[in-house]
Amino acid sequence: MTKNELALARKAVEIRKRVKGRKPEFVRQESWRYIRLKENWRRPKGLDNKMRRKIKGWPATVNVGYRGPKNARGLHPSGYREVLIHNLDELKKVNPKIEAVRIAHNIGGRKRAKILVEAKKRGITVLNFKEVEKEKEKEKTEETEIKEEKPKKKSKKRKRAEGNAES
Repeated sequence: MTKNELALARKAVEIRKRVKGRKPEFVRQESWRYIRLKENWRRPKGLDNKMRRKIKGWPATVNVGYRGPKNARGLHPSGYREVLIHNLDELKKVNPKIEAVRIAHNIGGRKRAKILVEAKKRGITVLNFKEVEKEKEKEKTEETEIKEEKPKKKSKKRKRAEGNAES
């Protein structure tokens, strides 16, 4: 993929985002009426079904017209193509300009750490990785700020002792 194709892919992702914003939420017919029916989409097939016949006032059905641009399909919202990684050999085959990796869920901590180090060296984006240390530091600073703001409460014993000392 050249730089031009990469730019087109990123533009297509933006278009896909706009199209998705205009797309209605497709719900199963009568799911709002019956608790036993979930909202997940099922195609209406009945002979007299109002949704299938596209009668005014009934929810929209899934159509090809709601589909996103072809060159944006399969892309991550960041514009990269996702690649699932299980080991370092698979990481070596990744093109960092157009692909981002997702480490498989069943990879252990030691192997995951090696993959992360190698990905950082090669400049590869890892999609399912959060920098835990930075988040912990933020939480600690927030906790200390909260502790500093709250004045210490005096216990009943302290109050009594102070009262006795004054008199």
